[in-house]
Amino acid sequence: MKLLIVALLLVVLAVLGSALLQLIRGPSGSPKLVRSLTWRIGLSILIFVLLLVARGFGWLQPHGI
Repeated sequence: MKLLIVALLLVVLAVLGSALLQLIRGPSGSPKLVRSLTWRIGLSILIFVLLLVARGFGWLQPHGI
């Protein structure tokens, strides 16, 4: 589960980098930019839900800091 979450975080960073490139290359309201940012938001929500589910099933245990 931890590897899945880390992999999804890396995908979010890649999509965010893609959105940055689209912002630099084209107009700020281009469809590619909007699609990239929509994917980032969707993946971030998916990660949050996965964290909640993993915590609920006991797959991830919080630890003291």
